[in-house]
Amino acid sequence: MKNSSLQDINSTVPTGKHKTGWKRILAFIGPAYLVSVGYMDPGNWATDIAGGSHFGYALIWVLIMSNLIALLLQSLSARLGIVAGLDLAQASRMHYPRTVNVFLWFLAEIAIAATDLAEVIGMAIGLQLLTGLPLLAGVAITVLDTFLLLWLQKFGIRKMEAFIIMLISVIGLSFLAELIFADPEMRAIAEGIIPSIPNSDALYIAIGIIGATVMPHNLYLHSSLVQTRQIERTEKGIRDAIRFNTIDSAIALNLALFVNAAILILAAASFYNHDLKQVDSIQNAHALLGDVLGTSVAPVLFAIALIAAGQSSTLTGTLSGQIVMEGYLNIRLQPWVRRIITRLIAIIPAVLVILIAGESKTEALLILSQVILSLQLGFAVIPLIHFVSDKTLMGKFRAGPWLIIPAWVCAVIIVSLNVKLVINSLSEWLESTEHPLVVMFVVIPLCILCASTLIYVTFAPFFKSLRNRKTRMHAHPEELNIQPGERYGKIAVCVDFSHSDSIALSKAIQQGGKSATYVLIHITETAMAHVMEDETEDMETEHDRKQLVAYSEQLKALGYTSTTQLGFGNPKTTIPSIAESQQCDLIVMGAHGHRGLKDIFFGATINSVRHNTTIPILVVRNTQE
Repeated sequence: MKNSSLQDINSTVPTGKHKTGWKRILAFIGPAYLVSVGYMDPGNWATDIAGGSHFGYALIWVLIMSNLIALLLQSLSARLGIVAGLDLAQASRMHYPRTVNVFLWFLAEIAIAATDLAEVIGMAIGLQLLTGLPLLAGVAITVLDTFLLLWLQKFGIRKMEAFIIMLISVIGLSFLAELIFADPEMRAIAEGIIPSIPNSDALYIAIGIIGATVMPHNLYLHSSLVQTRQIERTEKGIRDAIRFNTIDSAIALNLALFVNAAILILAAASFYNHDLKQVDSIQNAHALLGDVLGTSVAPVLFAIALIAAGQSSTLTGTLSGQIVMEGYLNIRLQPWVRRIITRLIAIIPAVLVILIAGESKTEALLILSQVILSLQLGFAVIPLIHFVSDKTLMGKFRAGPWLIIPAWVCAVIIVSLNVKLVINSLSEWLESTEHPLVVMFVVIPLCILCASTLIYVTFAPFFKSLRNRKTRMHAHPEELNIQPGERYGKIAVCVDFSHSDSIALSKAIQQGGKSATYVLIHITETAMAHVMEDETEDMETEHDRKQLVAYSEQLKALGYTSTTQLGFGNPKTTIPSIAESQQCDLIVMGAHGHRGLKDIFFGATINSVRHNTTIPILVVRNTQE
């Protein structure tokens, strides 16, 4: 039986109490809100402020496109969790080889670390803006919030969802007030909906916006959180769950779009329109807001919203880390251990950047973290598309062409933008770096490894159906159909006249008792036997024949029926041939006791016999080896 995703809270929220009406819908509301906070975390703020201050309203269309992509992909993620009862990491572990899964896990962990890095820096900046606390001290304080999730989990998933919705409300109301203060130009906003990329810098920020909006860890998170609901495993129950979770996603992600658009519009109206086009940090934005908007309330609301965004994102990042590690590696750590590890991975680079480069460089680190997230997207999105379109895994609930075709278009857009970014970055590094060998022999090989993995997860399922892979867990275990049957009537026992023969014969007798006939088989493998086969007459052949007769007589003396068959030549083909000619029901063979290089030198008979016959084989291990 497979381990449930987020086992402690899996299927803990009842949904069947109310069959119709708003209360029925409200029972499903919640998972998408936990997901949506990832779409409005401090990393989004950095890219949105940079986009708005540098390019005005021109990149609003990127936010809208990103939100549509997010809505589509999150709905597919929810569908996977509801129908298959698997999160995205578990589904990957079922269907891809272990080496591929380990690499996918590694990339997912990088994405989660990048997410947490943005949250650490964002929380620290928020505390600094509100209280004047040094940034380094704020980063250290963020360690303490590692235990907030553990405390909230005591009250159940619904209380956690309520806490997150409260934080989202704080963020939303703060920016609603900010927009009223900013009084943006509605015509310019409408023009920003038309797609355009002013220059290469805009492309970098646009990719950062996509990475900040469509976050890979959210795909893992959503496919798990929807499983917290108890649903009827009927066609109607599953269809209702899919529909209600789609409604949940649409409401939550559109609220996230409002927050992101509000930040970009605020930056455009407050900075770009006032010829402050170099405002590219949260700190600068906070410092200038009061002067530009003419009210001291604006920067305070800005800081409060930033803290709320960082704190809410922290909670969901922890859950994502747990899902990814358990799903890909089947390793379950204590929640507090997992949280500390994730947070330390994020704190270390933040502390190093502050100490070495200064607080002014944290904004660049924030934007870099979002670009890293965008680079990881393809490795989560493409497997997700394969899984939800697989008939064996999803049955009648697999996603249709009207969902899959747009999903592939989104995947192509994401991967194409990332490929362009990687090529541009590599070209710049090779031209500017003092250490081109590092780029050529470290960075480029890593890029090739990532590209190879992406190509594999993209095209392998088209050539080898997902259903053909052997799995260690199943979404819907089949009902067992046990058929005890009769004992075996005729059993072939391979003997080699060693101490292991007693063990093999004992196991054979346990399978057949005194009602079975035991066919004792030995293969003479001399050079003459390979040439002359059954016409062989030499001393070894005569000795082998006498040994077989001696075994048979001992068995008969004990009340068992026994015959003998002496074979010649290659045992890999002769044993199956004898067993089938004698119409045996079972073959009992002793394990050879070696593997690896010894198989090359001494041969591996059992494997070949298994492939050359349809008769069941019982392999007996020699306990004296």
